[in-house]
Amino acid sequence: MNVANIFSRRNRILLRELVITDFKLRYQGSILGYLWSLLKPLLLFFILYMVFVRFLRFGADVEHFAVYLLLGLVLWGFFTEATVQGMHAIVGRGDMIRKINFPKYIIVISSTISALINLVINLLVVFVFILINGVDIKPTILLLPFNILELYVLALAVAFFLSAVMVKYRDIGYVWEVILQGAFYATPIIYPLSMVLEYSPVAAKIMLLNPVAQIIQDSRYNTITRQTITTDSLIANPWAVAIPYIAILVLAAIAGIYFRKNSKYFAENI
Repeated sequence: MNVANIFSRRNRILLRELVITDFKLRYQGSILGYLWSLLKPLLLFFILYMVFVRFLRFGADVEHFAVYLLLGLVLWGFFTEATVQGMHAIVGRGDMIRKINFPKYIIVISSTISALINLVINLLVVFVFILINGVDIKPTILLLPFNILELYVLALAVAFFLSAVMVKYRDIGYVWEVILQGAFYATPIIYPLSMVLEYSPVAAKIMLLNPVAQIIQDSRYNTITRQTITTDSLIANPWAVAIPYIAILVLAAIAGIYFRKNSKYFAENI
């Protein structure tokens, strides 16, 4: 066995141990433990459902809107969790980085995989709701893993970039928190895109150029209802439809280059 294979195996073992440790420590000391992985999105769903669906009557024109809303919340929750945890990953493992020589990207990947595990658990709950609500399961549901993969690549790219920035500028944590709050309401999660389309078709098209919005809408279309407005159904120009995908690739390239360039200085700057 050559040296490259030995280090590759070592990195895989380290990644596995970091993922297990992150997942164990997440709810350590809490009474309900891992159940919070399920309760957090469900409690948020219940509050938003009562306010926006029952009282404000959002989504009256969308079938199975309750499950439609829950899926959106779960996907957004994963993006938030993966980017926030990834952003703090390098700084949080400062002692380890100073003592051990290993590829720093493993720390960021492990934090996003922990969030991905939570996503899988929450998606199981979504599928239970799908069965309870009598959603017609279509063959397009097989495309959902590809939507999840696209979302994971986006979240990982953001996490790489933010984790490297945070080593020098700790204020980025507060900035990202504000950005996430604004992006949540600027993304059609708690309201259907048809509401925006009624007031401004241009605004609806711009919203769908956001990769997260594109992924959530495609996931809803493939899983819940064909009434979901997607990027390719609203925008005729194929080059414009490709913008969210191109944006993810460009962001991933920039994040990878920036992280690699700065990773050699992590130990001295943390």
